[in-house]
Amino acid sequence: MKLCPRLSEKQVLRLSSFIKSKENEVKEVRRAQAVLLLNQGLKIPLVVAATGYQRRQIFEARKRYLAKGIRGIRTRRKGKPKELLTRKEIKEIVRIIRRKNSPLRFGYDSRFWTTSLLADFIEKRYKVRYKSKTSYYLLFKRVKFTYHKPGRVWEKQSKEIIRAWKKKYRPKIKRAWNDPNTVILCEDEMKLSTTTTLKKIWLPLGEYPKVEVCGSKKSKSVYGFLNLKTGQEHAYPAVWQNMYLTKEQLQKIRGVYPRQKLLLIWDGPGSHRGKEVTRFIQEDGRIEVIYFPPYTPELNPQERVWKKGRKEVSNNKFIPDVEKVTNDFVNYLNDRRFPYSLLGFSAKS
Repeated sequence: MKLCPRLSEKQVLRLSSFIKSKENEVKEVRRAQAVLLLNQGLKIPLVVAATGYQRRQIFEARKRYLAKGIRGIRTRRKGKPKELLTRKEIKEIVRIIRRKNSPLRFGYDSRFWTTSLLADFIEKRYKVRYKSKTSYYLLFKRVKFTYHKPGRVWEKQSKEIIRAWKKKYRPKIKRAWNDPNTVILCEDEMKLSTTTTLKKIWLPLGEYPKVEVCGSKKSKSVYGFLNLKTGQEHAYPAVWQNMYLTKEQLQKIRGVYPRQKLLLIWDGPGSHRGKEVTRFIQEDGRIEVIYFPPYTPELNPQERVWKKGRKEVSNNKFIPDVEKVTNDFVNYLNDRRFPYSLLGFSAKS
């Protein structure tokens, strides 16, 4: 007698589609995975290890799926809770959130909604206060809002200059992109120091972490060149940033790409425009330079490389030895690829 007859092809496809859908709960997906793994003949201890469900739960999930289909996989819902807001009120709130600058229209000194602002607005207008922030998150989700930390925009940044820069240089970057003998490099520098950078992290309720910090401040610079076509990073440590050290880094890059043409895109500080750097570029004869518009770090994909490196290597870390953390930082970057985009061109293209 077969205790576990195999699922039909149609049943397997339904489970596979259910698992791939992003709309289902994690527990529901794990049940579906358990049923599939069991159907594939995987030993029970391995199914238990893969899904976290016990033997009884696995067979119960399979039994319910055979009896009820996908409904048997889903979590059993309790009765629908009482809604504090009517459908009409929810529709009105959704329309209000969608309006541009709507917080300003209701007396708030902000162009953007936050959870606390929305909670205050709903309480004043509808006399309703939710106990959990989740209810407010769901309202934002209904209007397809996502949670973002605002980016910085420099006061002196000019949108007109940025538009003109994109119009002027995109064709040149495109030509270089299509030329197999040209390497496109986006360059920038940064400093790492013994000062600990603290960032928010998720922790169990009631736990409050503390990170040891170093009392003395020492720093070291890093030069970074991102190959836009391949996503390969070339990072080099340096004691500081000036035209002599910039020239040294260009010599290293030329050693990596000895015969190719180089399209170098970077910003315009003195360390990039100094006579030592200018002379090296002129004598090389195969390096073309494009300068980013002033006050536009967000255009440079190398900035995103720095952010990723800091997140993985130096944030929330005690840094007593700046030499060691700089080497770790450089090794991390050089061992990975970063398919970041400039004007629509990236290693993903």
